[in-house]
Amino acid sequence: MTRETLADTLEEIALLLELKGENPFKIRAYRTGAETVAQFPGDIVALAREGKLSGIKGIGDALQQKLHELASTGSLGFYEKLKAEFPPGLFELFDLQGLGPKKIKALHETLGVDSVAKLKSLCESGEVAKLPGFGAKTAAKILESIAFRESNADRFRLGDVAGPVEEILECLRDHPEALRVEAAGSYRRSKETVHDVDFLVATSRPEEVIEHFVSQPWVSRVIAKGPTKASINLANGLQCDLRAVSNAEFACALAYFTGSKEHNVAMRGRALERGYTLNEYRLAVKEGSEAAEAPVFENEAQLHRFLGLDYIAPELRENTGEIEAAEEGDLPRLIELENLRGTFHNHSVASDGRNTLEEMAAAAIEHGLQYLGIADHSKSSFQANGLDETRLRAQIAEIRALNARYRDEGLKFRLFAGNEVDILKDGSLDFDDDLLGELDYVVASVHNAMSLSEAAMTERLIKAVSHPRVTMLGHLTGRLLLERDPYAVDIPAVIEACAEHGTVIELNCSPWRLDMDWRWWKHAVAKGVKCAINPDAHRTSQLEYLAFGVRLARKGWLRREDVINTLDLAAIEAWLGLKPIT
Repeated sequence: MTRETLADTLEEIALLLELKGENPFKIRAYRTGAETVAQFPGDIVALAREGKLSGIKGIGDALQQKLHELASTGSLGFYEKLKAEFPPGLFELFDLQGLGPKKIKALHETLGVDSVAKLKSLCESGEVAKLPGFGAKTAAKILESIAFRESNADRFRLGDVAGPVEEILECLRDHPEALRVEAAGSYRRSKETVHDVDFLVATSRPEEVIEHFVSQPWVSRVIAKGPTKASINLANGLQCDLRAVSNAEFACALAYFTGSKEHNVAMRGRALERGYTLNEYRLAVKEGSEAAEAPVFENEAQLHRFLGLDYIAPELRENTGEIEAAEEGDLPRLIELENLRGTFHNHSVASDGRNTLEEMAAAAIEHGLQYLGIADHSKSSFQANGLDETRLRAQIAEIRALNARYRDEGLKFRLFAGNEVDILKDGSLDFDDDLLGELDYVVASVHNAMSLSEAAMTERLIKAVSHPRVTMLGHLTGRLLLERDPYAVDIPAVIEACAEHGTVIELNCSPWRLDMDWRWWKHAVAKGVKCAINPDAHRTSQLEYLAFGVRLARKGWLRREDVINTLDLAAIEAWLGLKPIT
């Protein structure tokens, strides 16, 4: 049981009560309780478990009892009973872009909408357009959102599958007959979304490992099972395929099943040029060739060397120049997670985060970081409790005080006072230059008016990144993977403007964004643009998103020197033009 679970449960109760049309004050009480739990400086879970929440402002008697039940038993009867009042399919509607509780409530009560399928049918028939507050335009947007959802129904975000994949890998590696185990496919290549996950095991007893794989509790359905192959579904629908090979076949199999298809075609071509065939199991002498006997490879690096290449990291295997670079000895030395020294785009309870400044700082220190930037939302992001001028200045003062305390305690760590400033529709910023000048750095991001034409959006972003107070551009395209397409924007033109004005572009490594897209980083680096790998963390646990950021940075061919937050504290202070805290 975690603080996040307590807060999220109260938030969901508020949502359910809103769907029921309950008293707004009651709904607000649960939302206030959720905020209080998220922001409480002590061990709120332990206090709830021990029934010691009395006297905490924002948590009345009724909430105290519910939090005690949830923290001590792991479940809450009131919550489960409330959920049972609604058809399960109704909750799918919250995944559709642009539908909130009020609209969902109206659709459910007026038209009996209880699933995405029924909503689609009623939009197509024109019934939804007739509802007050909807209209033809809203119905069309709902259909667009449903179509987007359907087109991505069999895909999963990299961040959503990472946990299950690591669990399966650990399970397979624990089997005594598994000699080597790896995940392959698009997951190993760090694609931002995956269709399924391929696993490879080297073993002399394949049937035992296959049986072990299909009999685990996380298996929802066995699709197929044979002596050397098996396919299963997890509860979330993700398909996982396991292939068992001999230890001698493992290196070629891992290379083949990692892909990509285009990369494999090029690799097979190189083998043929040398008189060999290369398939998913082995390298062999081509029929009629006078080539020497084909060797058995212990690992992929040996295979690459045999084909006249430097070792190509899995992330690069998309046939986008990696083979030519490997032949010329010109592959970049890719960034590693341990190269990061800090990060900039993070939120606290001051806006829509779940942890205090101190908690975020403590988590950053635990991760081995030397600095952490706090960039809460600005005032125009009212839906995210954005900070106005008074609250932002108060936060700056709080950060300065915390840094003084860290100095007195001998900690070599610094919080940087920043802000995620909204880029307004005309490209201006949410705060005036004087206030922006009081900050250590500025992240400028778009959060509204995303339907502008490409020309208007491009002009908007270029105006923002050209502002002398803007340090970096946040989530360039505004995409939400599998939920929302990127808005129309001329990315090369924005990159050009960032290069001209020395503005950093963020690699927002929230698994929902992974934006700027990896496909643009080689171009950006060639123009001289620096990257900042930022987790957009809204709670301490999300600092772990940095690992996804490094995976996508590697996929974009980024080196340590291309990423600004690989600088140590002294160097980043100098880069920001700040005096060290002494």
